[in-house]
Amino acid sequence: GKYRAQATAGPTPKGVIYTVAPSPLDVKRIWAGTDDGLIHLTIDGGQHWSDVTPPAISAWQKISLMDAGHFDAATAYAAVNTLRLDELHPHIFRTHDNGKTWQEIVRGIPDGETVNVVREDPQRKGMLFAGTERAVYLSDDDGENWRPLRLNMPATSVRDLIVKGDDVAVATHGRGFWILDNITCLRQHNSGNHEDILFKPQAAMRVRFSMNTDTPLPPDEPAGENPPDGAMIDYYLAANATGEVTLEIKDAKGELVRHYSSTDAAPPPDPRLNIPTYWVRPFQALSSQAGLHRFLWDLHYTPVAGIDAEYPMTAVYAQTAPAATSPWAMPGEYSVTLTANGQSRIQPLTLAMDPRVHATAADLEEQFQALRKLSGLRPDLEKLNRHLDPLMAEIRQAQERAGEKAVAKSLQALVKKLQDFAGTNPQRPGTPLELDVLQKAKDLFSRVEKADAAPTANALSAINEVAEKAKSIGQEWKTIESQDLPALNRELEAAGLGQIEIQK
Repeated sequence: GKYRAQATAGPTPKGVIYTVAPSPLDVKRIWAGTDDGLIHLTIDGGQHWSDVTPPAISAWQKISLMDAGHFDAATAYAAVNTLRLDELHPHIFRTHDNGKTWQEIVRGIPDGETVNVVREDPQRKGMLFAGTERAVYLSDDDGENWRPLRLNMPATSVRDLIVKGDDVAVATHGRGFWILDNITCLRQHNSGNHEDILFKPQAAMRVRFSMNTDTPLPPDEPAGENPPDGAMIDYYLAANATGEVTLEIKDAKGELVRHYSSTDAAPPPDPRLNIPTYWVRPFQALSSQAGLHRFLWDLHYTPVAGIDAEYPMTAVYAQTAPAATSPWAMPGEYSVTLTANGQSRIQPLTLAMDPRVHATAADLEEQFQALRKLSGLRPDLEKLNRHLDPLMAEIRQAQERAGEKAVAKSLQALVKKLQDFAGTNPQRPGTPLELDVLQKAKDLFSRVEKADAAPTANALSAINEVAEKAKSIGQEWKTIESQDLPALNRELEAAGLGQIEIQK
């Protein structure tokens, strides 16, 4: 056309350096690959270059990406893309002698795949990752054999990937960025293994999962996914376990922090749940099935048992965890014990503090002891609280039956005593009677737990007051249970009205 004379209308010339791979072991050693099928190497910082192109690579095969060896300076890997030649076969080349000889390493990657990237894991020698036009592949034997690492990633063009710390970050063409969190188990696993394994966990970090202070985003709002919150514990079962599988977390003194079992059951649905069920994090069971499993410890001690879960307003779609009822575990050293098929396996676990938090170890210890004290008060208070409302309901029914009889005064006296015992004003009809000291304990726990800092002097004073009150109402309840209620029941029996019982 009439624009053919303009520079922008001219053809784009090929034959450009498409990938550069400096050696992490030798600052003067650099590999370079072009998009017209050439590989060059310099060992003197670019003063001189040598053509080390593998004989199997022909003209216009694109050297899509090269990766220099992390353990041997003479090693390099090259991903070769032949898509524009209409040659739909995978090509990855490996050298261990500065490019003098090359081996093609694609066993396990099916025909029809075009390779865009190959990377060596910087921590495990011989562990390679490859990205093709459809998926990610993994090799743990220096490329001799490959297997797919798709998991939940859609079939999409993988243009590049990097290994950052313990994560694999993948850049796709049209499907966004994907991150495979925590590959420590892959680094420890051998494909030929046929035994149960508890992998050494990645160092866990005590980070608050959500600091959102408002209502949650709607589910259709585009958003990325956070990495799992807590300690990621990976284990492998060679076959289905013949019995119960257990997982125990212990502190440096050997004291039990948390116990999980494959027989743990999901809590029943809460009919009073005040958020959509799709906000709630699904119950995670400890699996006893064959295969590789990841289990999350939420870095808390065992929650208070037998109470309904409470959820914060700051929900996260499908990942809203119940409000904590037990203290955070302190930063330090722990152990993980997996018991399956009659054998126990132990691995160390390090728990580190969020580096953005500047609280001292003494501050965190003071917070831990305060939370542990409040958490320890709650089981007995919850037990007492569960008795109150049913007992009050029975008394109200007895009042209706008593009418104007003399026992009505005794019934009203017990109502007043229970209201004083609970520490609340007379309730509206139908409003549950609840222990004021329990509500204060829960509120104090929430306030102290909310920030990684030592409790204030006022908070510590309030905690001591709550502890003293919890102790005193325990004695008061014994009096109600052993003296006041039996005396009232004798009057009811004498009036032919039946007895009142405390529900267990």
